Amino acid sequence: MADPESPAPRPLTPVTRVLRLCLHALLFGLLALAAGRAVTDSAPRAGGVVAACAVLAAVYVAGVLTRAVHRSPRAAAVWLAGLGAAWAALLVLSPDGLWIAFPLYFLELHLLRLRWGITAVAVTACAAIGGFVAHAQSGALSPGVFLGPLLGGAVAVATVLGYQALYGESERRRELIEELIATRAELAAAERDAGVLAERERLAREIHDTLAQGLSSIQLLLRAAERSLPQDAPALDHIGRAREAAQENLAEARRFVRALTPPDLEHGSLAAALERLCAAAPGPRVRFCLSGAPRVLPTPYEVALLRIAQSALANVVRHARAGRAEITLTFMDASVTLDVVDDGTGFDPSSAPSGEGGFGLPAMRSRAETLGGLFTVESSPGQGTAVAVTLPLPLEVS
Repeated sequence: MADPESPAPRPLTPVTRVLRLCLHALLFGLLALAAGRAVTDSAPRAGGVVAACAVLAAVYVAGVLTRAVHRSPRAAAVWLAGLGAAWAALLVLSPDGLWIAFPLYFLELHLLRLRWGITAVAVTACAAIGGFVAHAQSGALSPGVFLGPLLGGAVAVATVLGYQALYGESERRRELIEELIATRAELAAAERDAGVLAERERLAREIHDTLAQGLSSIQLLLRAAERSLPQDAPALDHIGRAREAAQENLAEARRFVRALTPPDLEHGSLAAALERLCAAAPGPRVRFCLSGAPRVLPTPYEVALLRIAQSALANVVRHARAGRAEITLTFMDASVTLDVVDDGTGFDPSSAPSGEGGFGLPAMRSRAETLGGLFTVESSPGQGTAVAVTLPLPLEVS
């Protein structure tokens, strides 16, 4: 909700247009009433009253047509001062000028800051009472002379404050609806992207685990058969061609796997992807460390380690309230290990929730165990958290 102390121009809605037209009609109707009564009653100052009404109407129209009045509090104050001067002249000439105070209340509250608007309403009400008292005869005064302008000012203040409250509530609801629509669109896009990535990973895993591994096994068997045959065996030529075909198809299968690799791994190694992940992480300072001699891992291994690192780091950002975190990728002779450690609030792993949308600890454990790995979590309240996953390297890598 906008601060009521600092009004800003607001777009006109059908309701505000109607209210503005009603205010115009009220002011000009009251001016016409004051001028008409002065003429019909043959008041001694009828000409002055009509001239004062015309001047007040001209000042009002000039302000309505001036854009600066609606954009600058200073210009609005100058315009209201001019209206007040013209109204004071009318009030001196005719007691009917008292009724012009009511549309002035709304103008002052709408154009001035709240505290100045209320002050202006109070001054206007006092001026209206004083003007009527000055014109009234000694026996014509009644409590209504004093209560009318005061109650009118109070009603105007309550009406404007109520409208501002309703307007602020309407704005909050509009912003909430826009945010919900944007969030729904983002969630739909995220679900589509997640589905595409999941399908890419599934196809890459299936190709690697079936076609690529099968062709690799065929090549090993052909190599063993080639070594077991004598040098002049007629089958050596066929076995050689079969090995070449298997090698070409294995290379083609690996190209398919690489083409289906997640975007985070398309432009570099797993270590580079993890380093970019640490650099882009919001919240805590995240450092990446690489230990051991890096080796090219099969795509399912790289995908699993990257997804586990993303999930663990997302948990750190959302839940741990950590100041620092560290991701370490360690290559050993027969295995590769990923550690994600933070200095956050920690938790009890035995009572950990199952996660949101498949990104919890069970999902990370499932990824590791699918590749024959080991997944462990060490944490306690107030002591930070350490997530570790160890994957055994395939024979062709180790």
